[in-house]
Amino acid sequence: MSIQELAAALKSMADDVGQISELASEEKLLVTEFFASLLKLMQPLTTAMPVSTSALPAEAGNIVKAYIDPTGHLALLHEDGHMELKNLSEERNRDIMIMVIKDVMPKFKSLTSMQKRKIEKRITFLSAVTNEIQKISGALAALKAVAQK
Repeated sequence: MSIQELAAALKSMADDVGQISELASEEKLLVTEFFASLLKLMQPLTTAMPVSTSALPAEAGNIVKAYIDPTGHLALLHEDGHMELKNLSEERNRDIMIMVIKDVMPKFKSLTSMQKRKIEKRITFLSAVTNEIQKISGALAALKAVAQK
C-alpha cells in the first residue's frame, strides 16, 4: 500500500468516525424521544407489555418470560428463576431494544382495541341506565308537581 493510499484510507476512516459520532448523538435523542412517547402510550393502557421470548437473542439465555415496562426496562425471567433487568435506552442494549420494539409494537393495536371496546361497553351500559333513571326521575317530578297542586 502506498503512502497516498494509506493517507486516503485514514482520511476515509476519519470521516466515518465523525459520522459515527453524529449518528450516535442522533440515535441517543431518538431513543430518549421514543421512550418518552412509549411512557405516554403505555401508562393509560398497561403497566407492562409481554415480550415474546422468541424475539430475544439466544445470548439472552434461557428466558421463560419477558416484559417491557413504560420506562424502557426489560425484565427477563430466566429458566433458573433469577430475574434480570435491562435498561433498553442504554447504548449497549440498542440491538435488543430494536428486537423488543419489533415484537411489542404490533401488540399495542390489540391493546388499544381492547381498551376501546371496554369503554364502549361502559358507555352502552351507562347510557341505558341513565335513560331509565331519567324516565324515573321525570315521573317522580311529575308526581311531585301533581301532589303540590
